[in-house]
Amino acid sequence: MVTYTDRPWAKHYDAKVPPSLAPYPDHPLHEFLRQSAKKFPNNPITLTSAHLPVVGRIKSTLSYQQADALSDALAQGLVEMGLQKGDRVAIIMPNCVQFVISFYAILKAGGVVAATNPTYPPKRMAEQLKDSGAKVAISLTLFYPMLKQIQAETDVKNIIVTNIKEYLPGPAKTLFTIAKEKKTGHRVEQLQPNDYWFQAILTQNVGKRPSVEVKASDIAIFQYTGGTTGVAKAAMATHQALVANTLMCNAWLVGDGPSQEEISLAAIPMFHVFGMVAVLSFCVYMGGLMVLVPNAREIDEVLDCIDRYKPTQFMGVPALYNSINNHPKVIAGEVSLKSIRACISGSAPLPPATKRRFEELSGGVIAEGFGMSEAPTATHVNPLRGENRIGSIGLPLPDMEMKIVSLEDGETEMPVGEPGELCMAGPQIMVGYHNMPTETTNVIRTDKNGKRWLYTGDIARMDEDGYFYIVDRKKDMALIGGFNVYPRNVEDVLNEHPAVLEVGVAAVPHPDADKVGQEALKAWVVLKPDMQATDKELIAFAGERLARYEVPTRIEFVKELPKTTVGKILRRQLAQMEIEAREKSESQ
Repeated sequence: MVTYTDRPWAKHYDAKVPPSLAPYPDHPLHEFLRQSAKKFPNNPITLTSAHLPVVGRIKSTLSYQQADALSDALAQGLVEMGLQKGDRVAIIMPNCVQFVISFYAILKAGGVVAATNPTYPPKRMAEQLKDSGAKVAISLTLFYPMLKQIQAETDVKNIIVTNIKEYLPGPAKTLFTIAKEKKTGHRVEQLQPNDYWFQAILTQNVGKRPSVEVKASDIAIFQYTGGTTGVAKAAMATHQALVANTLMCNAWLVGDGPSQEEISLAAIPMFHVFGMVAVLSFCVYMGGLMVLVPNAREIDEVLDCIDRYKPTQFMGVPALYNSINNHPKVIAGEVSLKSIRACISGSAPLPPATKRRFEELSGGVIAEGFGMSEAPTATHVNPLRGENRIGSIGLPLPDMEMKIVSLEDGETEMPVGEPGELCMAGPQIMVGYHNMPTETTNVIRTDKNGKRWLYTGDIARMDEDGYFYIVDRKKDMALIGGFNVYPRNVEDVLNEHPAVLEVGVAAVPHPDADKVGQEALKAWVVLKPDMQATDKELIAFAGERLARYEVPTRIEFVKELPKTTVGKILRRQLAQMEIEAREKSESQ
């Protein structure tokens, strides 16, 4: 009988993937940038592109040598500004050259990166800045006015301001200044006291490097959880954890060590740990090129970058792959995906239909994986060359240990094949949640051998070969007629209907007056363009494939589903929408 301690997954690794990478280097994360700058000084690290109607597509690049020197200069500026080791610095910008420079500058200065979604409304932005205790914020000009409005509610003393145009190609910069800068809110004429221009700091500190000693055991990032099941929490991860996961990703994706030939489409936001580690840190370790996409929701721009720059790797989320599959230019064959060799899909379940179609179009592999802010970032991935099991999140990465425990007592290990809570141990597990000792104790538990286990809150199972399957979130599980029902399973079935683009399922209060206190399933469905389906048709479709108690009793057709920034459906928000709609109806 196979057990979790047997680590059966290691037998199914691709040939060049070792079961262990230990011992891991004892250096801070930014050492990868220093190493690549020495090995590949003139290699481009980023590519920024812009399309001009008159002169066509033009591009500008930043080299590894430049990125290392510029982040040194900014780091020195932060130290001179008064930044102390361990102080948090917020990055408030999308994927752009300045994000890359700022990320490594903060680490070199001994600071902690607290990257924030720049599109947050003021109230939520203020809450996150206050929670992190950030002393400095580095922001695009676009967000500067909003930051000044909320600054008094936070601990931010200084704001470093940069304009998105600063690393655009020359002609694009000129055109942006004339036609878009003021109109789109990017122009800031003058900074207020104690704030600084990004470029001025770089100019003042050319050739300088801070003398801060940063250890592998120091905290490197505060990564805020997506908040899909409650209040967002800051998961604290060390340099050592991020170094380990970077090397795990490289072993899985490349196998032989760094490959500077790789071109990564950097569409996943770097303020999220998926983009921060699996794209940014991974590419920097390899000495590869990142094609920066500031807003992955602009599918036309994503496709233009794929078409022109031929990326070989593309980390993404199911919603993004699905949008590409169904884009008119892709359907018509105007854009080719054939350069793409490997994709890792994370942050949300990958519908089998989405996987099949993308692989047909690209000829590459899209492997479903799994990761968490609390284990930044990847913990499981399907093999790129071996067997991909549909519906599975794949195999644990090297040096990861897993077990499935009882939902009732949280201790008894479940037999192989039986669902329970997924628990993991490994070199990249977080230190804990910032200022949340109780929440930390709930999810990080030390066994009798002194091993720290992360209790993920996900219901999962493992098959005999060590492939893992996420059944659902513990907090999303519904109780229907006395049976446990997992919304993800229902979503997977409805996603197979040819008219369905995407679907979210959640448990809501039962609508029948005689069933007060009970739950019912409801599905919110987005249909594909020019496709039609009725609620009765979808319910019948589900009824042919699910147990009767698993079939949603109601279907609502919507234009879009509420999601996190990386495409994870917010089931909690769907349920809240239903409750609010019902309360409004009853009050009328």
